[in-house]
Amino acid sequence: MSGIAGWVDFERDLTPEAPTLRAMAAALAHRGPDGSGEWIEGHAALAHRRLALLDREHAGQPAVVESEAGSPVAVLTLDGSVTNHVELRRELAAKGHRFTGEGDAEVALHAYLEWGAAFPDRLEGLFALAVWDVRRQELLLVRDRLGVKPLCYFLTPSGVVFGSEPKALLAHPAVRPVVDADGLRELFAHSRKPGTGVFRGTREVLPGHTMTVRAPGTGHRRYWSLPARPHTDSLQTTVATVRRLLSEAVATHLRADVPVGAMLSGGIDSSALTALAAGERRAAGRGLRSFSVNFTGYAENFEPHPTMRATPDAPYAALAAEHIGSEHTEILLEPSALADPRTHAAALRSQDVPSPLGDMDVSLLLFFEALRGAGITAVLSGETADEVFNGYFWAYDAAHSNSTTFPWVSFERGHDAAAGGLGCSLVDRTLRKELDFMEYADQHYRDALTEVPQVAGESPAERRAREVTYLALTRWAPTHLDRADRMSMAHGVQLRPPFCDRALVEYVYNVPAELKRVNGQEKSLLRAAVADLLPERVLNRPKSAYPTVQEAAYGEFVRHRFGDVAEDRAAPVAPLLDAEATRAALGAAAAPSGAFAWVERASMEMVLQLNTWLAEYRVELSL
Repeated sequence: MSGIAGWVDFERDLTPEAPTLRAMAAALAHRGPDGSGEWIEGHAALAHRRLALLDREHAGQPAVVESEAGSPVAVLTLDGSVTNHVELRRELAAKGHRFTGEGDAEVALHAYLEWGAAFPDRLEGLFALAVWDVRRQELLLVRDRLGVKPLCYFLTPSGVVFGSEPKALLAHPAVRPVVDADGLRELFAHSRKPGTGVFRGTREVLPGHTMTVRAPGTGHRRYWSLPARPHTDSLQTTVATVRRLLSEAVATHLRADVPVGAMLSGGIDSSALTALAAGERRAAGRGLRSFSVNFTGYAENFEPHPTMRATPDAPYAALAAEHIGSEHTEILLEPSALADPRTHAAALRSQDVPSPLGDMDVSLLLFFEALRGAGITAVLSGETADEVFNGYFWAYDAAHSNSTTFPWVSFERGHDAAAGGLGCSLVDRTLRKELDFMEYADQHYRDALTEVPQVAGESPAERRAREVTYLALTRWAPTHLDRADRMSMAHGVQLRPPFCDRALVEYVYNVPAELKRVNGQEKSLLRAAVADLLPERVLNRPKSAYPTVQEAAYGEFVRHRFGDVAEDRAAPVAPLLDAEATRAALGAAAAPSGAFAWVERASMEMVLQLNTWLAEYRVELSL
């Protein structure tokens, strides 16, 4: 729940450094608008910004456990939600642990005291946390299995600085906004390397890993990875197991002392979650609020795309909500709101790096702002369902799934506007050649393949299907999970993705591809598991990606702003632009519009974001 930050220095007393710690925490105020806390003693300083979802009157952080003599034993600060905190509390209480509140941070701290460095194995849910062991003078950083919650760090000569987002690190005087060649490659390759950061020296704790920081140095331990197991269940048993595991995941993700809403697009993922959540709420005598996003005139003028957006969301969201019985709200966005440069700048600040997604980022940011305004501070989301159940078309389209790079990168390279990497076609050609974004992505792909676990006796096709799912879960999903976390937490809303539940992911990962796609229907396994909960039109609706503006008016807005920047020789981004490509973009007969306009706009959107980023963050390019 919230934002965490801290500083450990084994060569100095940090007690006088409270102003620096508070500056780091203040940079994360959006993640925790309900309160703040800090703990400083000797070599360690930990801070917390609170989003109060459990035990709202108590459970402040950092959580501290003291000895009988009253001296601190260990201190913990947590971002996220330990979804099995009820069961853990019961188990720990039986072992003699005593609790002062009902929060999950206190449970996690007692779990550390009981099981030591192995305690992450006991935690379920979405979490990033830091434990300072006063007795051992040792820091332990932990990140959840799929990396739902972010956790970055910067090693200093005598310790470490850490935080939920890079902006917390940049608030520390030891961290400078320097971006080198690899940092730029990370921006444009569209295949993020786990653990890497864009700013020089910044890193991320790997998903499913712990990092230990001691005076002699640092150590890393992988406490979880995707397990490869033979799948022997029948289709009927597999369907029933998926239903049970998903139902259990939804139930635990609903645990909170505040109302938990549901994002409902009318697709199979969000509709399944909303239906299961509504059933849980009805059993408890409560209702469920669901929310969707739409653009003015979008449904009326919708242009379908065969592999991306076959249908508009609004009619299906309304149909699903009526059938399920949720109290539904459509958040309708006007084109003027999507075109507001201030909101584009806010979207940039939420992610700390530029993005080529433009209106998709802005609309998502406005969506969460509206949720917060409606009193919703925690919401269920269908994130990662496509990765788990092979919902993306490139997962089974042989032209992409059998390519020699990431399947999604293969798809991008089939379109001129994204051939060198999404959003980079306006970057100077010489620079692109030197940085070689494409080879960077391809080498990352080859490295990632070496990690994929194997099952004896798998056919080449089965092996390849496992590889594609592994790549989707470990290389594609992190980018989208990070984006969803940043956009939601920018307005103090915790996004909860039940499809990231460990037990569900482990089980479905090992289900053969033919059982996930019976008779050629995408995600047929998931559809079968919730067939009794949804109307037929929603149940069998083909995948339709998150909506993006198709109107030429928005494309004109982007091109106009891009033109202003391109003509400004003093613009920070000017040295990075390719003159020929810029002239071609400005000389196009019409602004991008229609179903694929978002890809055609991506490079202009990226240039605008780069320009703002270079100026606002005072980025020092070191190429």
